[in-house]
Amino acid sequence: MEKIEKRLLEKSIESFILGLEVYNKPTIKYRIEGFSFFCTNAWELMLKAYLITRDGEKSIYYRDNPNRTISLTDAIKKVYTNKNDPLRKNLETILELRNMSTHFITQDYETIYAPLFQACVINFSSELSKRHSVDITTYIAQNFLTLSINMEELTSSEIKATYSPVIAKKLIDTKNTIGSKLDNLNGKTKFSIPISQNIYITKNKDDADLLVAIDNQSDTNVQKIKELKDPTKTHPYAYNDIITGINSKITATNVHFEVTQKVGIQTKFTSRHLNAIMNFYDFKNNTKYAYKHKIGSRVEYTYSQQLIDFIFSEIKKGPNLFVNEVLNAKK
Repeated sequence: MEKIEKRLLEKSIESFILGLEVYNKPTIKYRIEGFSFFCTNAWELMLKAYLITRDGEKSIYYRDNPNRTISLTDAIKKVYTNKNDPLRKNLETILELRNMSTHFITQDYETIYAPLFQACVINFSSELSKRHSVDITTYIAQNFLTLSINMEELTSSEIKATYSPVIAKKLIDTKNTIGSKLDNLNGKTKFSIPISQNIYITKNKDDADLLVAIDNQSDTNVQKIKELKDPTKTHPYAYNDIITGINSKITATNVHFEVTQKVGIQTKFTSRHLNAIMNFYDFKNNTKYAYKHKIGSRVEYTYSQQLIDFIFSEIKKGPNLFVNEVLNAKK
């Protein structure tokens, strides 16, 4: 007989993919509600599968009602015991939306919840890998994990002009509540991932993704962007966070990482490896990966999620080659 945790996991992955498909399909207007239903269901099934593996099958049933399985709220509390965990707060906030969706929802909730949805997607794929050693990209391509977001946000005054007083108040209150959580969890990408599109002007044609011409006679004016805005959101990671993040991914995906050293085989990604990679690719001079903070004569750097993703993707392609090759190239 097939184990119950395996069946739960299979249904969890299917529900997660359904959520992505519903959200990213442009013809569906019910996508906010649909995503919140399917995504929270995927989390519930995945966490229950984990609890069975960790504590046994009885752990997913109520003690006073052995015929009824625990709710997602209870499963979250059992697995993520720290109530201030950004991942837990993200899940609980989206769960509130799911519960509210049974009554009424408007499309303008999308701009409020979109950064939380994107973080939820990344969190799910990471936890699936960490707790079940399952790589979601074997079921769906990596690029489909990026949500197609409608970012036409209404201001509070526009909300009041568009909706009845009761609905407008609910929208504004929700917006303010999540805004307060964002302030308290500033830079915590497990709670919220900011979604934006920035265009930068470069004189180096080889670095450009598209070509534009500047016409001084044009009636349309644009502002040249010379530096990144709000690096706490775009580049939230310190140097040691990069090492921790890469090691977490290596452990979660069971990548057999090895680096040959004089003293033997190194199986952990270290600062020596990161330094070599940073120097080889000159990442500190690439604003996509690094942001330079200059305070007087002191210079410090913070780094983006793209840096972790790039290094890990190269390690995953050649666990016993990439870092060794970079170290040798440096020599």
